[in-house]
Amino acid sequence: MAHVPTSEDQALPSGASLRREGAGSQCTAWRVTVLTLFPEMFPGPLGRSLTGQALTAGLWSLDTVPIRAFGIGRHRAVDDSPAGGGAGMVMRPDVIAAAVDQARTTSADAPVIYLSPRGAPFTQSMASEFARGPGLTLLAGRFEGIDERVITARNLIEVSIGDYVLSGGELAAMVVVDACLRLIPGVLGAAASLEEESFEGGLLEYPQFTKPRTWEGLPTPDVLQSGDHAKIATWRRAESVRLTTERRPDLLKPRKR
Repeated sequence: MAHVPTSEDQALPSGASLRREGAGSQCTAWRVTVLTLFPEMFPGPLGRSLTGQALTAGLWSLDTVPIRAFGIGRHRAVDDSPAGGGAGMVMRPDVIAAAVDQARTTSADAPVIYLSPRGAPFTQSMASEFARGPGLTLLAGRFEGIDERVITARNLIEVSIGDYVLSGGELAAMVVVDACLRLIPGVLGAAASLEEESFEGGLLEYPQFTKPRTWEGLPTPDVLQSGDHAKIATWRRAESVRLTTERRPDLLKPRKR
């Protein structure tokens, strides 16, 4: 029987490698570890623009752990048929647990997030909470999901980015990471712009305008050209309330404590 690494194993299986980008292993940068069958998908768009520059600068780091490396047998099987019958395949608990245990040898303090459509909705407040921590370990599942037992045994936190189903958790992981990275000091640079974005303060962002002042017969609101910052702030607040009321009234409901 093939050996499956456990938390006591300090190295990946023979022939496998943990890919690291960005900051070195000894730094205190915000650390991201992604468990995936397709490590080549990363950093993907996270390696571009401001988040890519921040990765190069060492403001955050990225490790990818290849789940296939912990597969069973000669063919490195990572899934099997669902107990009780049914369509598709389910990722094995022993394989997933071995990958999670490996990730925790280098990111012991980071919460382990399993991207799942049945998880808690991912919100801006959740992103803020994650960004204040040491980093994240994200499990990108495939097929029909993962065995329920490993969710319980490894204390995985299920998070959903929306009420729809993707082919795998990799894109969802990128969404979560991007939302958090924008809140890491130095990644975007302008703290004031972050404070005025949608969902900060519980409201959608007000409409934005730029030059030209009139485009295809549509003018920029006069108040934005007035130079009166108090009036501009009042207009923006009113527009945020209007848009939130029209499009996301759920955001205006009192939050449960």
